[in-house]
Amino acid sequence: MRAFSAPGKALLAGGYLVLDPKYESFVIALSARMHAVVTSVKNPGLKDETNIHIKSSQFNHNEWNYIASKVRGFAPKEIDGKSNPFIEYTIINVCNYFFDIEADDNDITIEIFSDEEYHSKENTKVMKNTYKSFRFHDKDIQDVPKTGLGSSAGLVTVLTTALSSIFCKNLDISQHQHQRLIHNLAQIAHCQAQGKIGSGFDVAAATYGSIVYRRFFPDIISDLPKISTDDLDKYHTALRAVVDNSDWKMTATPTNLPKGFKLIMGDVNTGSETVKLVQKVKSWYNENLPSSLNVYKSIDSNNMKIIKLCQDLHILEKTNPTYYNDLLEGLSKGKIQNFKELQEFQNAVSEIRKNFRLITEQSGADIEPAVQTELLDNCCKLKGVLTGVIPGAGGFDAIALVASQDTDIALETKDLKEFQNVTWMKLRQANCGLSEEDSDHYRDLKSEC
Repeated sequence: MRAFSAPGKALLAGGYLVLDPKYESFVIALSARMHAVVTSVKNPGLKDETNIHIKSSQFNHNEWNYIASKVRGFAPKEIDGKSNPFIEYTIINVCNYFFDIEADDNDITIEIFSDEEYHSKENTKVMKNTYKSFRFHDKDIQDVPKTGLGSSAGLVTVLTTALSSIFCKNLDISQHQHQRLIHNLAQIAHCQAQGKIGSGFDVAAATYGSIVYRRFFPDIISDLPKISTDDLDKYHTALRAVVDNSDWKMTATPTNLPKGFKLIMGDVNTGSETVKLVQKVKSWYNENLPSSLNVYKSIDSNNMKIIKLCQDLHILEKTNPTYYNDLLEGLSKGKIQNFKELQEFQNAVSEIRKNFRLITEQSGADIEPAVQTELLDNCCKLKGVLTGVIPGAGGFDAIALVASQDTDIALETKDLKEFQNVTWMKLRQANCGLSEEDSDHYRDLKSEC
């Protein structure tokens, strides 16, 4: 038995531009994690087939049973007629990558868990043990609102890792080559499951943690042949070549918020359809060139200012600790105007938001809708809060604030009408990406009632 976890994400700087390989983005990994616990046995009755049982008892009817075999190119068949593309493409790609490796066990069970911050907490009960605590829902997973932290990317990443560990007994996700293996397999499966080739920042953050990210070129995945049982060799041979290709032209440079700063996220309990937002913005961009390119250039310039300011603050904390401590105290007391670094950070985010409001107005895509503008502006008036954004594609997903480490956002907003629809999430910046966990920590979950 082995267990793995991967963090959620918040795209702090880089919304929409992250889709283009020429732009860099700033992605914060979150303490909320997706988990996979894998067990396996040898079942002589299965002969040349592999039974893969995926379940998540946190949701109603959240269970899938697949039969996969080399004869069908590992195209999984769900015995109850259910469909989950994220699970199915993960099985297809992991099994095809390890096509020539005979696993010791052929009856595999993978239990999926998600930390409570990924979904609405309405109508839930807490199940916990000494080590872990999870919320169990009384609905199917598709009927539970999500908060936009990257649950599908986290699912595919931990599922890829758990299944790979059956074929690769020495899998060590602290090693770069094994991280890259998981990342590349998960990126391919996630793109195929979505029916499109996305930016991949969510899978990259799930694997590597907080990063400055530049996406891979889409054709590395789009050039893969179609999965077909008529030519079993063609797909797994091409897949192996793509996954093992070190030249994805992607960068994922480790980073984090400077010392003394923290990320705060607030759920507005609505959520957005990212695909529809992206389609509207793409149409607006193509129909409004070259002025739309100038808008993107302005956003990129300010994104880079944020990345550079974080780097400069890291250096400042070491080279001039006295000034840096004064800066943190100034942020805590709301004296941002006394420190040019804080003003520059705040101004850069303000310019980005202004451009996204322009795109919202011109494209019809609710990147920063008026109600979110009002909420963010109110948040930025709070003592200790430097700035705030709607991360990623924007819309009605959870908001993200950059604040002083000692800011107590729940206390500051308690009983204030303008924050009555916000649930402050128990989140922090994650220290790592993909991680191996102690499988014993998931046993004997019991109701806290």
